[in-house]
Amino acid sequence: MIRKKSRREESLDHAELARLLPAPGDPYLSLDRHLLLEEHLMSEIQRTAPAPAPAPAPARRPARRVLLIGVPVTAAALAGAFAFTALTNSGGSGTVAATPPPVEAPVVRIEPGSTAQLASTVEHIAAAASADKTPEPGPGQYIYIKSKVSYLSVSHTDADESKTLVEPLHIREVWNSPDGKQGWLDEPGYKPKGGITLDSDVESSLGGPSYDYLKTLPTDPDALLKKIYKETKGQGNSPDQQAFATVGDLLGEELVPAKLNAALYRAAAKIPGVVVVEHAEDAAGREGIALAHVDQKSGDRTEWIFDSKTYAYLGSRAVQVKQAYGIKPGTVIDWTAVLERAVVDAQKQRPGAQGTGA
Repeated sequence: MIRKKSRREESLDHAELARLLPAPGDPYLSLDRHLLLEEHLMSEIQRTAPAPAPAPAPARRPARRVLLIGVPVTAAALAGAFAFTALTNSGGSGTVAATPPPVEAPVVRIEPGSTAQLASTVEHIAAAASADKTPEPGPGQYIYIKSKVSYLSVSHTDADESKTLVEPLHIREVWNSPDGKQGWLDEPGYKPKGGITLDSDVESSLGGPSYDYLKTLPTDPDALLKKIYKETKGQGNSPDQQAFATVGDLLGEELVPAKLNAALYRAAAKIPGVVVVEHAEDAAGREGIALAHVDQKSGDRTEWIFDSKTYAYLGSRAVQVKQAYGIKPGTVIDWTAVLERAVVDAQKQRPGAQGTGA
């Protein structure tokens, strides 16, 4: 914003300043967005606060839509926010490369969704999930997941309200033990060099599940969906939206037992508002078909993307379908692609390395 210099050179008292300056803005931050921002900030503080013993990690799923959501910011505030991220990511030990500057969010054509092929599409997806050959992790092994991701940084700045900024697409690797007690995250540019620990003594739950916990969940779609609604009551913008989001969080950085995976898709098909989108693209540029649901409050549609022929899960995308928080329809605010999912014999080991169990 260009401000004209005042013609008066003498100092002004507070009353005159108040009269000359424009009224402060009053950006609205929804409860859902506020809680998401708060969760991210608290998780970073908990992960990085010095302690005599490793602090329990919060949820293992990605902290999505990080930093400032739905709030216009100045260029100086934006720079400060990214500096804060670099400092908290450093954890007080090791070094972290400079966080890459955000980029303008991609914009795509919004394709309408339909329920016409929902039942048949979900059955194809469930059948593919049931036939998944990823081995079950054993004691001492780790679940390894490599993804390409990009999350929302800011909806817009006061310098240019037409631009929504997102993280550049980058690689994220996660290792988790079956019991959820040990883990590691490597996300160059966003975490210290070499990564950070995800070790935790927190009991597993739907909000932060382990493989062993997932094995205890019912595989009957109706019973599973009932449990999801019950345990997420009062969260999110609506019960239906939160149920869909909870299932979606299990698809990215988790290894779900095959029978449960199939049940999750069949349960999701029963959530009101779920539709099929015939064409969608993941963060790796792979085209596929999607199951999608619109968050009526925030105005974005979350899409789970599957290969159109094999129906294997590829990744996810969140596309703004209604103008909200300064974000224009068609803007992609979250984007992921699962590049590799395997079981390995050691933490920080990658598939194909000597001694891997995958």
